[in-house]
Amino acid sequence: MGKVILFYRYVTIAYPKQLQKWQRRLCESLQLTGRIIIAHEGINGTVGGTVDAIESYKQELAAHELFTGIDIKESNGSAAHFPRLSVVVKDEIVHLGIDPNHLTASTGGRHLTPREAHELMQDAPEDLVLLDARNNYESRIGAFVGAVRPDIKNFRDFPDYIDQHLEQFRNKRVVMYCTGGVRCERASAYLQQKKVAQEVLQIAGGIHRYVEQYPNGFFRGKNYVFDNRIALKVNDDIIGQCNSCARPYDRYTNCVNTTCNEQIILCPDCTIPSKTTCSPHCHDLVARGAVPIRTIPRQLADVDCTTG
Repeated sequence: MGKVILFYRYVTIAYPKQLQKWQRRLCESLQLTGRIIIAHEGINGTVGGTVDAIESYKQELAAHELFTGIDIKESNGSAAHFPRLSVVVKDEIVHLGIDPNHLTASTGGRHLTPREAHELMQDAPEDLVLLDARNNYESRIGAFVGAVRPDIKNFRDFPDYIDQHLEQFRNKRVVMYCTGGVRCERASAYLQQKKVAQEVLQIAGGIHRYVEQYPNGFFRGKNYVFDNRIALKVNDDIIGQCNSCARPYDRYTNCVNTTCNEQIILCPDCTIPSKTTCSPHCHDLVARGAVPIRTIPRQLADVDCTTG
């Protein structure tokens, strides 16, 4: 077993392609796999490898003048949790769909430490709103108690959600959160622009840093991650439900219809009758042999994220 690390920094990068070449060479030399996105607005990455390789990577990254003191989050894992290494240059380090020149992380909400966030949730003032900045399949299996969980499939849909629910945040103290913090930086800036909330805040380091300190705190369930582990177990609460029977369950798999590949939750009792499909339509296609099927559906492993 090795390590998987998660990191980001919003910082002006004048020559992203030069940084891309350096990152690719560095990762290849250490046999790391994962995804790194570089843009003029910064860097966002998650990579896995052996403990020694990850330590060497962390030292090299932190030694760069742009990334001194960068917050690097760790959890148990390895290079095997990613299919390959991808180092790409894009317009945004997380796709919100808004020009970073028009919406910058520098105008985002004030950062709360995990302790400050925990104490605020304990006090539970009447004007407090917890707002999940993640997608619906992430919040479906893990979330903060009482949080607003937007029914969105992609982060780029978040601005539209805010626009359609502005009254929900009027004169409220809004605390936003996501997996590791990168999405909240600009998402909170977007809510700030609307000038409806009394105050916009964000949890520094996201769910990852909070559950390190409070594994049995206000976040319940599992923390969804974007690699082959699928989710990291935080505590024993199960907040997800089987797609078919609504029984409490939170193990994701994929529809065996490879032309669909929808991510679904099916409990053991419903897996065989449904043929591990997401809908009657896919069930019919699979039953008739009309589509190629996946022989072994991908399922999450119960990885304990509190040990990283």
